Amino acid sequence: MSCNDANQSDGGVDAVIKKPKLESDAREEMLKKAEMRGWKLQSDRDAIEKSFKFNDFSEAWGFMSRVSLKAEEMCHHPEWFNVYNRVDVTLSTHDVGGLSEKDFSLAEFMDTCRR
Repeated sequence: MSCNDANQSDGGVDAVIKKPKLESDAREEMLKKAEMRGWKLQSDRDAIEKSFKFNDFSEAWGFMSRVSLKAEEMCHHPEWFNVYNRVDVTLSTHDVGGLSEKDFSLAEFMDTCRR
């Protein structure tokens, strides 16, 4: 089911796949694992960020294309910015006001795409 399909269903996206905001131990454990892979907690909001560098624009665009397909499948879309060979990413689950499992799952997927 795509995000568009979920939006058009009776319950909407939130009813289909909403994840709660992470708290305490689970949050800290996931954050530590992400930090070991280069993700950083933003200082001004409950979000993680990372900058990916590639050999050229085509490689960066290919990364974004792969991630966009996964993001659509998850109904969880990154904030990102691309200039030539760099993609800056911020992840946060807006409907829960902070970090959820979706953010860490998408971050891990992005890291596997980069290998």
